[in-house]
Amino acid sequence: MPSGFARLTGPVTLAGRTAQSRVMFGPHETNLGQPALGGGRAFSPRHVAYYQRRAAGGAGLIVTETASVHRSDWPYERAPLAEAAADGWRQIAAACQPHGTLVLAGLGHTGLQGSSAYSQAALWGPSGVPDPVTREVPMEMGGPEISALTAGFAAAAGAAVAAGADGVEIDAGPGALLRQFHSGLTNHRGDGYGTDRLRLTREVLAAARGAIGPRHVLGLRLSCDELAPWAGVTPEAGAEQARELSRWLDLLVVVRGGPYSASAYRPDAHTAPLFNLALARQVRDAVDGTVPVVLQGSVAGPGDARDALDGGACDLAEMTRAQIADAGLVAKLRRGHPEQVRPCLLCNQACRVRDPRNPLVSCVGDPRSGHETEDPPEEGRDPRSRDVLVVGAGPAGLEAARVLAGRGHRVRLAERGERTGGALRTAARAPGRERLALLPDWLEAECRRLGVRIDTGTEIGADALATARAAGTAVLLATGSRPAGRPAADPAALDPLAVLSAGPGSLPDGPVVVDDPAGGPAGVAMAEWLAAGGRTVTLVTPDPVAGTMLSLTGDLADANARLQRAGVTRALRSRLRRAAQGRAWLDDAWTGEQREIGCAAVIDCGHRLADTALYEAALSEGALHEAARSDAARPGAARSGVPRAGDCVAPRTAAEAVLEGRRRAQEIGGAQGTGVPGTGALEREQPPPPAPAPERQPAAR
Repeated sequence: MPSGFARLTGPVTLAGRTAQSRVMFGPHETNLGQPALGGGRAFSPRHVAYYQRRAAGGAGLIVTETASVHRSDWPYERAPLAEAAADGWRQIAAACQPHGTLVLAGLGHTGLQGSSAYSQAALWGPSGVPDPVTREVPMEMGGPEISALTAGFAAAAGAAVAAGADGVEIDAGPGALLRQFHSGLTNHRGDGYGTDRLRLTREVLAAARGAIGPRHVLGLRLSCDELAPWAGVTPEAGAEQARELSRWLDLLVVVRGGPYSASAYRPDAHTAPLFNLALARQVRDAVDGTVPVVLQGSVAGPGDARDALDGGACDLAEMTRAQIADAGLVAKLRRGHPEQVRPCLLCNQACRVRDPRNPLVSCVGDPRSGHETEDPPEEGRDPRSRDVLVVGAGPAGLEAARVLAGRGHRVRLAERGERTGGALRTAARAPGRERLALLPDWLEAECRRLGVRIDTGTEIGADALATARAAGTAVLLATGSRPAGRPAADPAALDPLAVLSAGPGSLPDGPVVVDDPAGGPAGVAMAEWLAAGGRTVTLVTPDPVAGTMLSLTGDLADANARLQRAGVTRALRSRLRRAAQGRAWLDDAWTGEQREIGCAAVIDCGHRLADTALYEAALSEGALHEAARSDAARPGAARSGVPRAGDCVAPRTAAEAVLEGRRRAQEIGGAQGTGVPGTGALEREQPPPPAPAPERQPAAR
């Protein structure tokens, strides 16, 4: 196997069943389920297509989204319920197993870390300890509840294998009721389930084994470090728990996290990849070959997974987010092309679904993830190739050029800057956001591989657009955004992208005010970057906490902790009224009380505006009217203007920019009728669906 990936991409046998690779696609919330009122918390055709795509791409094991084994557990609106899941498991197994993929049904109960919003019943827990997030106190489980839980696991396991699954995975991870029994943080019982905290899990495993028999895989997802050493499970205790439970198992997935460290289970890029490597090795040494161990924890790169496997830290690698980003990851490695694997940014911007917008799982780099039933595949060529000019090489323009070239069109990509990547590449200069640059790097490399002509340092004007259209060339604008500016506060406020490009040395000496009325990641990242350079920084926000929008990526608490450690002053519930002559005046957002602070420079991290100058110039000069009339007879032609994507339509997130670039490319290439709606960029009546990602850093050029 080229590049040394033979063991990672080669087969592995579990309970007598052979998986096509040692790469796992782990359980995660997707929001792809049937609505509870209409479908009874069941798996949907979206789930089937989502998992089948990963199986076709080489995943060795797929663990389906964790299904609640008892009706008392309803952790989020579309969480599957095991008693309604049999038909879905059957369809998923039938779709995935022909590719050589083992399908395990994820089974669990979230206990006191669940939600009572949907069940309208008391939460279950080992003891009356309130959940740190909801502050809700659970009902302490008695004998009837414990018996019902064990029976629920057994019934669900039996139903899963009867439906064709190759086995089950029992959840004792960070959000699981079983882990809550393992931990001194949440288990204060005085009975046998408190003096022996593993008792319930042993009973559940025994019941599940009895239901599935010895020829199906029994896996366990086990939190071996709650990151709360005062009373929680420590790595030493976790390794001992793993050793004790290993005799029941065919597979053990080592994870970390607990009630006070929820973000530790799936952190963003501020945490380095492979963060569980030492923990997995410690547990693997403890079980001493009795059960294969799976490494979990931001295993984002194929090289990292290969090295962990070859280095003896694990027997398999869970690469869930990596396969959300690239469903064909294993297949590309087998073909000897690791450089073609689309990178995972570890950004949590589109693959986390537990937020107020209720989004479907997706990916910044691959908008087709989670939308397999409605978005056309990239494979194949359009019947008629065209010349296409894409103006702007931010993520929207790069993605459009890549998709068009992959479909056989002749594409020129013009960028007025000296590099591709636009604002996304600039944003990647901030601490913890360096991985953002991986996406434009990959997109550019793919464009070049597919034959796109990339002209940097090239300005395209309205006359050039008219000339291209007159010659029959299709045109797509992806010209980015511009600062909105708030002259009433500070006419000299600086653009954060310009400051990042020029470096902290471009600022005058003295304290810096980072004005963040948007409450997004840009303000937090700018404050961190300046503080790391030794500057005195005040972050001004009207919100009661800094970086409010980071709650959507799971980084809110961690971000505020980083700001505190960096010495950044957070002016909360405050608005910048004005700045002049080395001072800034702030108003309390609630009372209007004014205070004064030192200020040598203001950086405006508020919302930006679409850069529509080229679009408007082209229209106002009438340069495109004749071309538009001649194009009107062509199927799929826009009624007026030229197609636009990304920030030049409206300030977009990285995910939205890539999605729009892809959609405009599909429309130019003639891939209509796909079920994917257009946007106002083509002056269509149908508005776009809600955006799938929370990143608020402007993303296009």
